[in-house]
Amino acid sequence: MHINHLLQQAPKTLPILQASFGLERESLRMNAAHQIAQTPHPKKLGSRNFHPYIQTDYSESQLELITPVSPSTRKVRQVLGACTEVAYRSMNPDEYLWPLSMPPYASEDDIRIARLEDVHEYQYREGLGQRYGKLLQSMSGIHYNMELGAGLIQQLFEASTYNSLIEFTNDLYLKVAQQFLRFRWLLTYLYGASPIAEKGFLKEDLDQPVRSLRNSSYGYRNADDIHVSFASLEHYVCDIEGYVATGQLSAEKEFYSAVRLRGHKHNRDYLTKGIRYLEFRCFDLNPFDFLAISQETLDTVHLFVLALLWLDSPEDVDGTLTTATALNDRIALSHPLSPLPTEAETQTILEAMEAVTSHFQLGETYRGLVDKVKQQVSQPELTLSGQLVGHLAHHSLQAFGRKQGQTFHDYAWTAPYALKGFEHMELSTQMLMFDAIQKGVNLEILDEDDQFLKLWHKDHIEYVKNGNMTSKDSYVVPLAMANKTVTKKILAAAGFPVPAGAEFSSKKEALRYYGEIEKQAIVVKPKSTNFGLGISIFQDGLCQKDYEKALDIAFAEDKQVLVEEFIQGTEYRFFVLDGKCEAVLLRVAANVVGDGIHTISELVDLKNQNPLRGRDHRSPLEIIHLGDLEILMLDQQGYRPDTILKAGQKAELRGNSNISTGGDSIDVTEQMDDSYKQLAAEMASAIGAWVCGVDLIIPDSTVPSSKEQPNCTCIELNFNPSMYMHTYCYQGPGQALTPKIIAKLFPEITDESAETARN
Repeated sequence: MHINHLLQQAPKTLPILQASFGLERESLRMNAAHQIAQTPHPKKLGSRNFHPYIQTDYSESQLELITPVSPSTRKVRQVLGACTEVAYRSMNPDEYLWPLSMPPYASEDDIRIARLEDVHEYQYREGLGQRYGKLLQSMSGIHYNMELGAGLIQQLFEASTYNSLIEFTNDLYLKVAQQFLRFRWLLTYLYGASPIAEKGFLKEDLDQPVRSLRNSSYGYRNADDIHVSFASLEHYVCDIEGYVATGQLSAEKEFYSAVRLRGHKHNRDYLTKGIRYLEFRCFDLNPFDFLAISQETLDTVHLFVLALLWLDSPEDVDGTLTTATALNDRIALSHPLSPLPTEAETQTILEAMEAVTSHFQLGETYRGLVDKVKQQVSQPELTLSGQLVGHLAHHSLQAFGRKQGQTFHDYAWTAPYALKGFEHMELSTQMLMFDAIQKGVNLEILDEDDQFLKLWHKDHIEYVKNGNMTSKDSYVVPLAMANKTVTKKILAAAGFPVPAGAEFSSKKEALRYYGEIEKQAIVVKPKSTNFGLGISIFQDGLCQKDYEKALDIAFAEDKQVLVEEFIQGTEYRFFVLDGKCEAVLLRVAANVVGDGIHTISELVDLKNQNPLRGRDHRSPLEIIHLGDLEILMLDQQGYRPDTILKAGQKAELRGNSNISTGGDSIDVTEQMDDSYKQLAAEMASAIGAWVCGVDLIIPDSTVPSSKEQPNCTCIELNFNPSMYMHTYCYQGPGQALTPKIIAKLFPEITDESAETARN
């Protein structure tokens, strides 16, 4: 039985690209003095005992970022981006990640073994330090994990002569592993990025830069007397077990091959349970990329692996791999600008990559990848090591590493309210995702467009929509809060103050009501709305023309419209979580203040340049628009968009103070009297809400509130109270709410982290 030619004979409809991916990135933490940080693993990251995304590798200063399994290279890189950003923003603000695989100038004393609670893991690392030296452990790289798709394997199995799917899968992965070791020199040539070692790292300095010290005989590899055969799975398993038995390896995981079989804790299980995926360990950090590996590299390696399946397996596996290892070492230690040696079977692997692309009609993108590799083969200066040569200064990359590391640090801290790679999602959801990753809660995005997440820790699962809608609220509660009439009736029945008004199902019916309210201060708003859409406010009475226009705006948002009395006072948003008010926000309606030079329209443009302002709730503050409502509001004040306001003169652009319509947010949590916080919490409880935004109009917040003398009116309860506006405010310190959501949903994580800290 054999597996050669299966791809050549497969139909073009074979799901050839079907695969799952995972990445593991290692990087050293650096301090403000550009030395390896001696601070402990960041406390903000919770407990390393269970954290699925951010761990420590060998040393306390070496972070390891681990992505969950993803269905595409694009998705796995997206998640790596999120983990990278969380790591940066969880470290001390003046720390950054070293962007190179080779460490900066350091001594053995700078490398402190990770302070893990697991005694066996700590002792294992101690043994590695004694066997290989601690400084060698400070080299960092990226591991590329790949599992071929179940559908792909099944179709190939059905086309083969195998009777056992496990045996077939094992042979398929073993073939890839053999071929990977045979041709990995091409990856060393393309992606090697460790051309030099800083002074003192090597016993003797090299006389020229090379392609990849990390992937050469100077790198982190097993002793020369370790020879594990890849000729068969049985040989592989038995050889490693033998070295462990003799003590030449302290554990099976100490076998450091450029490729490892993965999927089970013990190698012998592969024989009966099957190999699940492969781990490719030969990738240096790309210092030109924030994530240390580019999308182009991920896709090229995917195609490279498929090309390995296309090619026939070598007859003399061990002999071929011995020769290939020597060739890889020669290429790794060659000058970055030197061509590949003639022994390298460049044409063989490139033709296989082209064949896979052509046979399965993979299109222009993959043809472009092959063309790029061809270009790099003919022009070594285009490879990573070739590019790095130009940044060498006195046979050192210290200056380059510092500059690049600081650049990446600064980038990670831009727009800290967003989670890079997921900016298209609603901002509160992004913030909750950040906190879940930071605290080690497993995360899966079930539906990006609908902001639907699955969170879990061990066997505990929670589903979250829009950052705060969870199973803690019953189904009917958000529906009740979305309906302003129902909300008012529930609150009024519980004895809470709400505005008087009327409800209308037609414009004609609402117009008849004009005679009763023409001289009153009123609010016209849709019955069911969010983000302040369709609301018009008239504080000094209104003409019938303006009333009719306000009705048109409201009916455009809903089939029913409310016309309510306008309550004088200041509007505040109270955020209530699980019976407690956690934040209070003063929202100031969209406005501009004159300078005696610019028109109102120009002032709006200037105010919109604030980096906190954006669109579609992807930023803490919203862009201010000059739409129909705003122009109507200006007209009531005697202004037009081209009016030039005097210095200090204020023009109101909206009557409602929603942040979503361009308002300003001011955190007043500490200043607000506790009596109002308690009242807001009681209102949320009256409707049964676990999470709730309570909007109160308060004439004088210095006068305490009580149930008998509330001194306020509730104008709305919000079932989706945008948490981000409480955190990133126009003024004030801001209140972090999404971590409290995580803590409420998963109190056991807080308990476990606290227990770890005590120990």
